[in-house]
Amino acid sequence: MKPLSIKSITEFHRLNLLPPPEHPLISVVDYARVAAAKRKNEVRAIVGDYYSISVKRGLNGKMRYGQQEYDFDEGVMYFLAPGQVLQSTPAPHSGEMPSGWILLIHPDFIWNTSLAKTIKQYAYFEYSVNEALFLSEKEEVTLYNIIQNIKEEYHSNIDRYSQGIIIAQIETLLNYAERFYQRQFITRKKANHQIVDSLEVLLTDYFEQKDLITKGLPTVHYIAEELNVSPNYLSSLLKVLTGQTTQQHIHHRLIEKAKERLSTTELSVSEIAYELGFGHSQSFSKLFKTKTNFSPSEFRQSFN
Repeated sequence: MKPLSIKSITEFHRLNLLPPPEHPLISVVDYARVAAAKRKNEVRAIVGDYYSISVKRGLNGKMRYGQQEYDFDEGVMYFLAPGQVLQSTPAPHSGEMPSGWILLIHPDFIWNTSLAKTIKQYAYFEYSVNEALFLSEKEEVTLYNIIQNIKEEYHSNIDRYSQGIIIAQIETLLNYAERFYQRQFITRKKANHQIVDSLEVLLTDYFEQKDLITKGLPTVHYIAEELNVSPNYLSSLLKVLTGQTTQQHIHHRLIEKAKERLSTTELSVSEIAYELGFGHSQSFSKLFKTKTNFSPSEFRQSFN
């Protein structure tokens, strides 16, 4: 079934049996009321023309984002950008009532503000649902207080200061989320280090193949797909745990393989470049020089 397109925050309110929003471009809604409305409506995928930031507890169901599915029995925070598809699947009622909040932000609200320039820099808007942020009670209270500030500001009389105050609160919320994600990369160490270990094995196996000229160099998207995570999440995770992005890990393993071939074979630089998946040896030589400060020929000569 085609996803349901929701064009405005007013339409979101109407579809979820909520009163009209007090502000057409920004709204904080009670997730318990949204969950109650969903039990009355047909469950289907939705795609909204707005940013959605949520903290939810007691979802008692599964959320699907792309090809990923995750069981949301715990309270979590997740983020959706305009145009992303989210589908929820109901599960048998467990007795726990859903709770939480959803902050809806239309892009027009942040137009021509500092946030419009920076919001795309928050990588977690591109994470999959199964990479959601798990909050401690203290962290959840911190975010809830910010949400209350936003709500109180647009509840009060709107004046020329209101938008700037709300934008500042949203930026604070996003910065705290960034901090909490960095914490999660560290505290969920076992699962995250398993991803790093799997990456190393994957890259080793990839560069041992004999048909790299056909397959080409591994891409970040290919690596992320093989590890069953989103590209942005993988790069963020690796940056925290190893100090390098996914692309840097790929280049590191490539250069190590190139050094091995240059020092243990008599193949020409062009042949090695071809063997490693480069269509043009100049591209290989440029990358090698950038990463090692030596040209491939200079590196080889150092072994003679």
